[in-house]
Amino acid sequence: MRIVTTLPSATEIVHALGFEPVGVSHECDHPPGVESAPAVTNSRIDTDASSAEIDQQVLEVADAGVYEVDVETLDDLEPDLIVTQGMCEVCAVDVAEIERAVAEIDADPEIVTTDPNTVADVMGDIERIGRAAGRESHARGVVSRLRERLATVRDRLVDLEDRPRTVIFDWTDPVMVAGHWMPELVAAAGGEYGMADPADRSTPREWAAVREYDPELLVVAPCGYGLADVARNRSDLTDREGWADLTAVREGRVWAMDGDHYVNRPGPRIVDTAEYLAGIVHPDRFEEPPADVAVPFADLEWGVEA
Repeated sequence: MRIVTTLPSATEIVHALGFEPVGVSHECDHPPGVESAPAVTNSRIDTDASSAEIDQQVLEVADAGVYEVDVETLDDLEPDLIVTQGMCEVCAVDVAEIERAVAEIDADPEIVTTDPNTVADVMGDIERIGRAAGRESHARGVVSRLRERLATVRDRLVDLEDRPRTVIFDWTDPVMVAGHWMPELVAAAGGEYGMADPADRSTPREWAAVREYDPELLVVAPCGYGLADVARNRSDLTDREGWADLTAVREGRVWAMDGDHYVNRPGPRIVDTAEYLAGIVHPDRFEEPPADVAVPFADLEWGVEA
């Protein structure tokens, strides 16, 4: 089957099902080697800009859209199935753009749209894509193994008395608190996530609200950012009034995490995310994550090239 994916999480799901997409998005970079597939999308914004500048660019291109589809390449690929998304027009090209592009090509592919807001939604997307690709049994096996791993994390923390107030930032200027599946993953990892409920959209928050909540553990994992990007934009947080007074800062429990790969991709690796978070929240019970996944925020000045 000739499958085209238009966002990184879809590419990872398709690979987990045993396929290599014939076309991917310009942002797809996992598993290694997928970058060699033709890209069917591109971005209208400069992703090397600062957090605030990117936020402004997104507003400026709102009418045209952040992404565009390479219709000629899509036509050449003759897809049988396209996996896209309808959750966030800022995160990846959305289904409306794909539908417009498909209307211009000779092929008549099935379009599967993902719109996950919870862990269960992510698992359901894997199964739906599996059915569309003729790999329903394989998909059920993938989901079963993921659920078992997540249950293992929860079971190792069932007797916890200490669940630190935890916040995950998925943008830093403006500050945004991660929602969707992240409250569930933090809960599974043994943290208390009081600033968002499961399935809540990630939305800008007043800095005063963050200070009032006063997290005991803070993970900085902006959407689309790796660790070097977090390092380059760390002053978005450190220059804010009251930053040094936050309990998480005073107690040295602020971490930077690769948000691009581990917070903003609703695919098979969300369980990796839960396991890594468990190592951050409860290092007495789990191994700390690898240094290419997450590092203490203070180490960004020395351990990551900005």
